[in-house]
Amino acid sequence: MSDPPEFLKGNEALAYGALRAGLTAFYGYPITPSSEIPETLAAAFGRPSYPRFRVFLQAASELEAINLAIGSAATGARTMTATSGPGFSLKQEGISYAAAMELPLLIVNVNRAGPGLGNLGPEQSDYFQATRGGGHGGYRTIVLAPDSVAEMARMPSLAFALAFRYRTPVIVLADAFLGQLKEDLELPEVAAEAVETPWAVTGALGRERHVLASIHLELADQNRHSRHLQEKFATIGRLEQRAEDVATDDADVVIVAYGICARIARAAVVALRDRGCKVGLLRPISLAPFPRDRIDDLVLSGVRRFLVLELNHGQMVDDVQLAVAGRAEVRSVTEVGGLLPSMAALGAAVESMSDRPASFVDAEEVDA
Repeated sequence: MSDPPEFLKGNEALAYGALRAGLTAFYGYPITPSSEIPETLAAAFGRPSYPRFRVFLQAASELEAINLAIGSAATGARTMTATSGPGFSLKQEGISYAAAMELPLLIVNVNRAGPGLGNLGPEQSDYFQATRGGGHGGYRTIVLAPDSVAEMARMPSLAFALAFRYRTPVIVLADAFLGQLKEDLELPEVAAEAVETPWAVTGALGRERHVLASIHLELADQNRHSRHLQEKFATIGRLEQRAEDVATDDADVVIVAYGICARIARAAVVALRDRGCKVGLLRPISLAPFPRDRIDDLVLSGVRRFLVLELNHGQMVDDVQLAVAGRAEVRSVTEVGGLLPSMAALGAAVESMSDRPASFVDAEEVDA
């Protein structure tokens, strides 16, 4: 049976979701606004209800945390680390190593405003860094984006499943608002899948030696390995695109938004439709691979206007434009610095694109 409903922050929900998904080891260095993740895990460590959770270590730095996580993941353990923007930058070399070593590893980034130290408000300006492979070399990782406290709790199970299925790091890209937002939820009852890890480094007694490395000194070997990684991500791109549609069947305008922006967009869709405006929402759940096939379907069904809502100066809009490929109009509404876009601004942008604009009076009263 599931536990009774809880009232948790998004960060706390993600920590409990990871525990229920069979988390074995966590290595991290506290940084606001993600610190509730290690705080929750530290409090849960040693509880009989989480027998698989065997290692909790507060590292001396983000560099130490990611390298400890690499060693743990190499043994086949369900391993996670969590951070925010500045720490995510410090982890990039390690993430590149993990991708090259083909290690299943969960990395959480609760995105805050930047660049630099910025502030503790919500932004989505780490989108490029997460989805393009933010470290050195040509690699990609899977990137998932929750939009609620309940989905923060469910996301680790999916992330671990994909990480082990494809032997790759998986990034959960949240934002400061979702990390700190508190909502009622019922914690998911998750059965951690048993996975085979014949590649793991667990000691060579009685079997052949396993070597997990990111270095290939022979040019032909490096060429072959790099192409293998690209082919793997191409397979992921075909099979693992994820998105949610809201009222897109007859939409003149489709808003594309993820994370907290999807919450705002969802409320705007309801309010605008009440006023006669045909607008829908496409919420990417996988940012990498980006759900380009779903956008292609919408274009083929007749959608000719897309409005991208994001907390940066325009990053995901590039992926929407690539998917649209010149067949539809693409505009964007952005906000930065920890501020959220107003319902009125979003409504006005939709109306300016719509075939049947509606009066968006009292939009600020709509609760996102």
